[in-house]
Amino acid sequence: MPIFLPKDIPSKSPLPEQQLKEIFKHHDTNGDGQLNKAELKQAFQHLGALIPGWRAHRALHHADADGDGCISEKEMKDLVEYAAKFGYRARSAGISSVTCR
Repeated sequence: MPIFLPKDIPSKSPLPEQQLKEIFKHHDTNGDGQLNKAELKQAFQHLGALIPGWRAHRALHHADADGDGCISEKEMKDLVEYAAKFGYRARSAGISSVTCR
């Protein structure tokens, strides 16, 4: 008999790219149309990354083509492709906002 049951039981299949994109857009908490590192960290935490701050850093390295420290709408496709290869499943998490540098 288990001592506890997890609150969030992830689905068995990975999220499709369109749903990943919606999750990332939802985490644009300041509404500037870009994702900064803090917003990315929250999104990856929501997705269940083990070390969301590191995953956000790697996502910026992978998808931030212009090097401004944020993921713009034009860079979103690369971000979603990067995240999709990890097979994330949705989880719940809090949201915070920070501006780009």
